[in-house]
Amino acid sequence: MLRTGQQYRDSLRDGRQVWMNGERIPDVTVHPMLKPIVDIRARLYDMQHDPAHADILTYRSESGEPSSIPLKLPRSQADWQAKRAATDHVLNEIGGIVTRVGDETIGEMWSLFDGQDILNQVDPRFSANIRNHVEKAILTDPFHVSANTDPKGDRSKRPQDQDPDMLLHVVKETDAGIVVRGAKYETAAAYANQAFTKPTIANWGDAELSDYAVGFICDFGSPNLKFICRTGFAGRAPIEDYPLSNRFDEVECLVIFDDVLIPWENVLFYRHTKAATFIRATLHRYSAFAFVQRNLKLADMLIGAALFNARQTGLDKQQAVQEKLAQLACYREGINAHLTAAIVTAQESPGGLLMPNQSLLMTGRVFACSQLHEMMHIARELCGGQICVTPDVAAFRDPETAPWLKKFYSINENWEAEDRRKLLAFARDLLNSDYAGHRLTFQLFAQSPPFAHLAAVYRNFNWDEPLDFVRKSAGLNERVTGKAPLMKAAE
Repeated sequence: MLRTGQQYRDSLRDGRQVWMNGERIPDVTVHPMLKPIVDIRARLYDMQHDPAHADILTYRSESGEPSSIPLKLPRSQADWQAKRAATDHVLNEIGGIVTRVGDETIGEMWSLFDGQDILNQVDPRFSANIRNHVEKAILTDPFHVSANTDPKGDRSKRPQDQDPDMLLHVVKETDAGIVVRGAKYETAAAYANQAFTKPTIANWGDAELSDYAVGFICDFGSPNLKFICRTGFAGRAPIEDYPLSNRFDEVECLVIFDDVLIPWENVLFYRHTKAATFIRATLHRYSAFAFVQRNLKLADMLIGAALFNARQTGLDKQQAVQEKLAQLACYREGINAHLTAAIVTAQESPGGLLMPNQSLLMTGRVFACSQLHEMMHIARELCGGQICVTPDVAAFRDPETAPWLKKFYSINENWEAEDRRKLLAFARDLLNSDYAGHRLTFQLFAQSPPFAHLAAVYRNFNWDEPLDFVRKSAGLNERVTGKAPLMKAAE
């Protein structure tokens, strides 16, 4: 039930068609720009078998076999606390942030699990399919990701009024399943096993049925799939100069569905816009928790890099520096508070699961993402200009230049040149590199754009309490709330 790292690597050697930098990749497990992140994913699988980690990463499922905690259906606060602890443990162990490890994408399937009443109205088979796939994930432990974003094309037009393939859609039904055509962007798809594929935000109008309203589990070993990756950050420069981008780059790609057959047992909804609208509105009901938790670890990285830099030169004694550090701490603890409170005040979902408090979770996501660029700027100020002017590692090791760099980069007996170089390289990769810019944009858009983050807050916030408070304080009639019937004119 629990895979090993080698089993995961073997599963990727399925003949999939993957390209990067204009070249076909015959084996994603050994490509220099993909191997580092594949190795981390493999290591996470192996950690579940390691007695040093198994207790915090696994649990005994109903069958009595060990299973992955991130894939467990959440039914209690203890389940959520275990999931949070498992993710923290993994990130601490690998020494960095990996967004796609499975816990944040399986949650999207739980949202559809909650929508079984709607699926039953469409077709009872679809309700059974989502239950089967949630259970199958627990049993087989796949590397499961998501596929949401289409190329979109001209967004002022309906998909039918332009190249119809700009949004993924069904082109044919067969006895074996549906045939789909189009494309999706997805992080980690080139080295994942399957994806929950569903519509992007679409204008359905008044249409009850649409070939674009389709959701399914896609096996990434299916024929007629093509993966066109963006160029990776790993391998561009020595790991000593870019320690984060060489280890933790999660490569995105455009997944081409060139008339791909999706078996009926993998179809979760089809044609009915009501089901598609439901999943778009509730997609991140669970998955946002893991997403926001990654921001907490990113905040720790910002604080650690900035504080080490200030302390090594004694600047942490200055009030102006302490104020900036305090701002970073407020950002970190604000994320922490939203996550903690979302569990403590968790709510029962329509499907009988326990979901994090939706208002607190969605406001926490807005806080974490909307303030990140400002926090990176504060950390950049505290690290100073040396993160953009420091020579590379080769200069520190060259016999002719090394003595000079040792002289000017050593501060005291605690901070010698090599440690200072490592810290500045870390901060540069965290704040100034291509990888840093990519991560900032990713955090803004990975779970829909900022306006959609705020729309989720609008949908989940309890507006009645402040309205009722003001109504009573101002002495307003209950009619203003729209809840009390209007008095008849005769009265």
